[in-house]
Amino acid sequence: METAMAATTQRELVEEYFAGFRDSDHSRILATLTDDVEWIIHGHRSTRGKAEFDGEIENPAFVGSPELEVQRVFEDGPVVVTTGEGRGASVEHGPFRFAFNDLFTFRNGLITRVDSYVVPLS
Repeated sequence: METAMAATTQRELVEEYFAGFRDSDHSRILATLTDDVEWIIHGHRSTRGKAEFDGEIENPAFVGSPELEVQRVFEDGPVVVTTGEGRGASVEHGPFRFAFNDLFTFRNGLITRVDSYVVPLS
């Protein structure tokens, strides 16, 4: 049975998710997700389930952990929406900057779907 830690708000769980990505901490990220989580990175790829999601946490096409600055957070019922900017490095092209928008859908206190929109910045 999937349940989040008692008294953890959806916003706190999203903060934990981002903290996990900043540290490339797989178990920290996976603890925020339902077993059947779906991650749609619009225009790029989709994953289904924790195993596939785990494979994207440190995608071999990228180097190191991303820098992620969440700038805005909105919450409405079972949905939390974040916007922000980040920095990363790809194996092929080196360092890059990007803007992101992530929409988190919750079920039973855990993230069950992530819709990610990523836009390269110059």
